[in-house]
Amino acid sequence: MEKVISQSIAMLNDPRKQELEELERQMALIDQKAISLVRCELYCGLGLLILQTLVFMRLTFWELSWDVMEPICFFVTSFHFALAYMFFLRTSKEPSFEGYFRQRFKVKRRKLMRVHKFDYKRYNELCNFVYPNYQGKLVFL
Repeated sequence: MEKVISQSIAMLNDPRKQELEELERQMALIDQKAISLVRCELYCGLGLLILQTLVFMRLTFWELSWDVMEPICFFVTSFHFALAYMFFLRTSKEPSFEGYFRQRFKVKRRKLMRVHKFDYKRYNELCNFVYPNYQGKLVFL
């Protein structure tokens, strides 16, 4: 029992724990920035879809007719499906908004970690030291 108590007391003053806290603060800032960048991408995508819909409505009801626009709409929809299928083939993730968000978050996080020179190997080492049952390895590919 004394050994466990002495280890926990030693952990409070351990410089590795303080280093991990600093890395966790850095990681939290990187995650916040990555989330905001991905949300911006998603809002831009929403804006483009709204714009496309408005253009199609204008073309269908004022400029052209449904007979002209029907094949155009079909091919645009087919192209969107092909993009979703390509996303699935490249990432092996479900082509949903959540799947897209997670994939883009990983990419943005990786880029920001590179930009900020975040030491993910040291982060994993410190997590394994401070949290012995740590399973969530931060993988950087």
